[in-house]
Amino acid sequence: MVKSPRILAVGGAHIDRRGQVSGVYVPAASNPGTMREDVGGGVFNALRSVARRGVSASLISVRGGDAAAETVSSAIERAGIADLSAVFLDRTTPSYTALIDRDGELIVGFADMALYDLAFPRQIRRSKVREAVAAADAVLCDANLPTAALLPLMAQAGGKSIFAIAISPAKVVRMVPVLGHLSLLFMNMREAAALAGSAGPGMTARDLVAGLRHAGLRGGVVTAGGAPVLGFDDAGIFAIDPPAPRRVADVTGAGDALAGATVAALMRGQPLRVALREGVAAAILAIESAEAVPDFTPARFAEALALVPEAREVA
Repeated sequence: MVKSPRILAVGGAHIDRRGQVSGVYVPAASNPGTMREDVGGGVFNALRSVARRGVSASLISVRGGDAAAETVSSAIERAGIADLSAVFLDRTTPSYTALIDRDGELIVGFADMALYDLAFPRQIRRSKVREAVAAADAVLCDANLPTAALLPLMAQAGGKSIFAIAISPAKVVRMVPVLGHLSLLFMNMREAAALAGSAGPGMTARDLVAGLRHAGLRGGVVTAGGAPVLGFDDAGIFAIDPPAPRRVADVTGAGDALAGATVAALMRGQPLRVALREGVAAAILAIESAEAVPDFTPARFAEALALVPEAREVA
């Protein structure tokens, strides 16, 4: 019997609130709409996609001692993920609130995540975490971890594959000291620009990748909405043209779904050019779903994957 590959994720798992405006968004005014609450976080969203693609998953996060913590704990259990997280009874569970327009595009996001900065640096140094890292085949992390937690995590991972999610332009700079340790970093264009220095209208894909490599990154994936998804590694630079979604329900979580499905394929031995096609298919399903993490039935996934073209080399 072939053992499933094992991944340990370290990072955000928190309450995600998404408010969607019903009509045309009017700044500085009352806007009618709907509010949804779920459990999200870059690492947790991606990890659910990893698990749905057949990889054994464990999670280390931190949460408070409130009712929201129970909601997060239950969601991790339902996802079939081993929960190795720490609970701080006197603290509030982190949360993220996003306001999106009627077309599903982000207007503004608000992050209440002080516990991550406070607790992760201490948690990473605990023996339970070191043992979990040693038992995993690969590590997935996100920039919800401060640099003080990322540095010891990289040291513990040794030569294992380390995948990372940028989270935001403000947070991705936390990863600058550890970029050389990463196997792959998932980011959008604004996050990539924060690392590369700039990404103006005249910047080519090769210019952007050159800037990222100069910053110390060996491999990366850069998304830009409906524009081509850019990938690079030691084998070169390539792009995948994402097909238009059949409907747009909510773009929230599309990047995390792409990261999770890509990582799962990489852990099954696929090269990045093949693995990223699976990531793009997962992103399509996420955009078409009102849920942050889409339902990856094999039939639906195969249908979405069939729409994704082969990678093309970037000249």
